[in-house]
Amino acid sequence: MLTTAADFYLIIYLRRRALTGTVALSLLGRHILLGVSGGIAAYKSAELARLLVKAGAEVRVVMTTAATEFVGPMTFQALTGHTVRSGLFDEEHEAAMGHIELARWADLVVIAPATADLMARLAHGKAEDLLTTLVLATPAAVAIAPAMNQQMWADTATQANLERLDEREYLIWGPAAGEQACGDVGMGRMIEPAEIAEKIDASFPGGRLDGISAMVTAGPTYEAIDPVRFIGNRSSGKMGFAVARALVEQGAEVTLVAGPVKLEAPKGVRRIDVESAAEMHAAVMDSIAGQALFVASAAVADYRPADVADGKIKKSAQSMTLELVRNPDILADVAALPEPPFCVGFAAETHDVVGHAEEKRTRKNLDMIAANHVGGETGGFDAADNALTVLWKNGSIELPMMDKQRLAHRLVELICDQFKKPEGDD
Repeated sequence: MLTTAADFYLIIYLRRRALTGTVALSLLGRHILLGVSGGIAAYKSAELARLLVKAGAEVRVVMTTAATEFVGPMTFQALTGHTVRSGLFDEEHEAAMGHIELARWADLVVIAPATADLMARLAHGKAEDLLTTLVLATPAAVAIAPAMNQQMWADTATQANLERLDEREYLIWGPAAGEQACGDVGMGRMIEPAEIAEKIDASFPGGRLDGISAMVTAGPTYEAIDPVRFIGNRSSGKMGFAVARALVEQGAEVTLVAGPVKLEAPKGVRRIDVESAAEMHAAVMDSIAGQALFVASAAVADYRPADVADGKIKKSAQSMTLELVRNPDILADVAALPEPPFCVGFAAETHDVVGHAEEKRTRKNLDMIAANHVGGETGGFDAADNALTVLWKNGSIELPMMDKQRLAHRLVELICDQFKKPEGDD
């Protein structure tokens, strides 16, 4: 455990940093419950506590027993002005059911760092200590900032726990890639305290897209051949639904136009279900007025059968010819409106991904396009993970392979950056 003197010098260092902090946040009156678990990144949590207090938040800290081996409770008590809690069986607090009181007090629970062990316990609903008990008892949103060795992060057990936490709508912030305390280099570093503080700020009403109306298209379209058969594709809709959720979390009012998929709409989203490209086109054009953002992630069929048989086509001849006609181009029609919204397209390609995507962005006059490789073993359609190359005028960025919800959050952050950029600033 750190000595009292070590804690004292850490506090002095953090208070000196407070004079030169550059993170501009507004968290006045927000109740932030900061959970600290037992990893070397725990020392960064002291900096996070300082930033939150400086932004006007009221911060209470709960530490696991292991966390106190890395940073002493005195540090957090001095920075927040509140006693640090670590024991579930604390007679002074638990006589009044203190853990329930804390759980109800929090506007947001942030666990930074979140170790592999803590993620595993959260994923399986454990309530073995004060921190995990609070998580189960709180009605507030819970965010975790993972921090661990790169091999532990990559392990299938950790990734399975991550997927389970994501399904329960935990906010997952990070990790980042880089050099680690153990000497390894890779994914697993806790993201920096300033970035976590900014994400906390953005998670409350009044996010970067607060009050902005956005429309998202998602999933495939099915083009009928007869009452039984159709032409379709392998799109699962997962990416579009993830984008819709990420937009909501940034404060947007989202309309989701969904093709035939078996997914639940994210909370707070207005959903319109369609089947064919023509139906999706009609739904979009009927509701596009007043939308400030349009994200076209649906895999819309380019063609449909010219004639749809009234009854099931029986097998007879050795071959059959279908005449196909072009479907309306939803994204192009929206981008061509007299006062178009900020338009983000998607390009699923099997080769020359960047070249085809940039040509599509330019031809359709899009503000941004997200391109990904499909086919083979590279993610994309009906996969849990994906990677994107995002292009806009005079700019681009590679988003590496990650699960689609985290990828959607990264993409929406880029959309916010470009959407909010002053006109003419490239």
